[in-house]
Amino acid sequence: MLIAFLSHSDCGRHDTGWGHPEHVGRLRAVPRALREDPDLFGELLHAEGRHATEDELVGVHDAAYVRGVRDLAGAGGGRLDSDTVASEGSWDAATAAVGCLLDAVDMSIDGRAQRAFCAVRPPGHHALKDRAMGFCLFGNVAIAAHYARAHHGLERVLIVDWDVHHGNGTQALVEGERDIRFVSMHQWPWYPGTGPASDRGEHKNVWNVPMPAGEQPRTYVDAFLRAVDAATAGFTPDLVFISAGFDSLHGDPLGGFTLEVEDVVTLTGEIVARAASWCGGRVVSALEGGYAPDRVGRACVAHMRALAEMPRLGQ
Repeated sequence: MLIAFLSHSDCGRHDTGWGHPEHVGRLRAVPRALREDPDLFGELLHAEGRHATEDELVGVHDAAYVRGVRDLAGAGGGRLDSDTVASEGSWDAATAAVGCLLDAVDMSIDGRAQRAFCAVRPPGHHALKDRAMGFCLFGNVAIAAHYARAHHGLERVLIVDWDVHHGNGTQALVEGERDIRFVSMHQWPWYPGTGPASDRGEHKNVWNVPMPAGEQPRTYVDAFLRAVDAATAGFTPDLVFISAGFDSLHGDPLGGFTLEVEDVVTLTGEIVARAASWCGGRVVSALEGGYAPDRVGRACVAHMRALAEMPRLGQ
């Protein structure tokens, strides 16, 4: 099975500084770990994604906000909020991150690659319509979900998010669409303070799964999969997106979940199996959080092996 691995060299130009949790070392860890797995490396379709256009960003995000990010980067960068910075290269990085997702959607629809993993930064699931938030500039996955419907005529889209932080931006950008369903499992209480189970969105198309820190890994896995099954009862997705946040792994400096790499394999495999029955196995995954770079790299490789339905290395 052909699985695409998409990234873009410009994603490394988003310079937050080495003291910032979301630094370029997170991204560099992914190809470094992948080179240590030559079997998987050889199975992947390696592609450099394109840049999203301003028109592709506008509509999901406010035009004035999009121009503001572009102009701030063009002026050398600055701070977008207390956690989120832009540098001279951030516009190119952020448009490349979105563009990789859009290319992955195209590949999944035209048959070039049934599934894809996009190793991109900055991440996207906190970005709101008119402002940056939580290290995120644009809603990478949310934009791609709208693109899949508008450009490819897909009716129903599912987004699942296992980042340790609530995908508040993704929720805000998709909850107005009845046929986009969103599942977020996240630590509670925790940043950004949103995502109670009672928040189902205006069309009841949101399933928030707030969980305490420190539970056994299987507790998180079971809770997440129950929510996915609830979200898809009577709803068959045409395409599945994964917001793959690896800050849900045990020991991440910005989270208190206890998942191990093998749990990432389980979650991925369960989504792949469900997608096979829903939509011919079409899955597009994107890197969100994860702030222990070497562990992120290993988890990404295991995630891609599971997307490709290859046994975990060493098994």
